[in-house]
Amino acid sequence: MKRSFSSLSPQQALHAAISIEKRNAEIYHRFAEMFTEFGDEESLEIGAIFWEMAIEERGHHALLQQKYAEQYGKSSSPLTEDDLVELIEVPRLENGDVFGAANDAMTSRGRALQVALCAELSAQDFYRKLAEQTPTGPLRQIYYELAQMEDGHVAHLEAKLTQDSAGTSRLQ
Repeated sequence: MKRSFSSLSPQQALHAAISIEKRNAEIYHRFAEMFTEFGDEESLEIGAIFWEMAIEERGHHALLQQKYAEQYGKSSSPLTEDDLVELIEVPRLENGDVFGAANDAMTSRGRALQVALCAELSAQDFYRKLAEQTPTGPLRQIYYELAQMEDGHVAHLEAKLTQDSAGTSRLQ
């Protein structure tokens, strides 16, 4: 039977967050491979963004694994993301997200960053709401820390989008 993320213990929540970061690294890796295979300049640029995001997610996965080991040692949780009701922070390519019209002001790089930003914003909002709704204690602390980690992801991507927009403005 599927469970809500909010019903998890602190250990299960942290374990689920580790799984989510690992899954996202794999998704970004597949996106990067797909675009790199096209071989044209625009696709290679998009692929490079997705490679960067895969590396970023692997780093967050490792950081959460270290935190888990510090708090819970080698014990593991049998819970997987498949056991959860919610889908959290899923990067999606929909409606030609990264293939914009020729007159689109946003670059291919910017559109790829926007795909990642949408996933990170949804996770940021999800964890922040959980932290606000959870009574003070270890579980709330885990949610708060996950929300802060997502804050960092969002800030990083927004800065990259700002740089991308500034570069586009100079070219026009």
